[in-house]
Amino acid sequence: MPSTFQYGANVAANGIRQHYLRYGGAHGARAPRPAIVLIPGITSPAVTWGFVGEVFGREFDTYVLDVRGRGLSSASDDLDYSLDAQADDVVALTAALGLARVAFVGHSMGARIAARAALREPHGLASVVLIDPPVSGPGRREYPGKLPWYVDSMALARAGTDAEGMRAFCPTWTHEERALRAEWLHTCDERAVLASYEGFHTEDFHADAAQLRVPSLLITAQNGDVVRDEDVAELQRATPAMRHVRVPNAGHMIPWDNAAGFYAAFGDFLGAPLGGPVAV
Repeated sequence: MPSTFQYGANVAANGIRQHYLRYGGAHGARAPRPAIVLIPGITSPAVTWGFVGEVFGREFDTYVLDVRGRGLSSASDDLDYSLDAQADDVVALTAALGLARVAFVGHSMGARIAARAALREPHGLASVVLIDPPVSGPGRREYPGKLPWYVDSMALARAGTDAEGMRAFCPTWTHEERALRAEWLHTCDERAVLASYEGFHTEDFHADAAQLRVPSLLITAQNGDVVRDEDVAELQRATPAMRHVRVPNAGHMIPWDNAAGFYAAFGDFLGAPLGGPVAV
């Protein structure tokens, strides 16, 4: 199957440069399906989610975002790296792109951004997908991913490393996946990562999720201990309409561990099922 990649581009939105990768374009979007804004996690530049964008692009007009302080989006000493600023970025990006109907799909940190952005009630928002969101927060257990894992791997990438250097941090990933992370991890601003990690423990994701007013889907990993059964139950008590699918045989980085299970978890929630990766 031919690639769905269209182009990478920058847009001025919310006072910064926001970079995204587009998949599918006009050929991938079929009315009444929404456009997809895919928001990656804390140390995942857009390019590292390109293989997911390729799949989404077969059915949807898809934009994979470089969150501020990552990839080719703005980063600086005085940039605001708060959750609110990140959420405002997504809303401003959607408006700048002129997307009439859109779904936010966020992984990990990106799920927290998606939920907060949805509370702004942006024009045309159809639904939200929250993929293994950190449910840590004030008075809750700590996020299971430890800060040195991020800081040490970023330092190694800044110094210059390769796929073998990333093996200690991502032992189950393929050579190609580790090579891509080694190539792009240096673009993650440590200040941004530290601010987001702190936010995992100071911002209450549950409070945001409880206020969602659009259809929502929670996708969680069987392994990794990020979202436990009791967390799912609490979220669904607060938002009874929230659907939930737990993906078996997968840790926090779900599509790396079980791509077929990841795509199947969406079902027809977005308006069309997602096919899996195609062998070439």
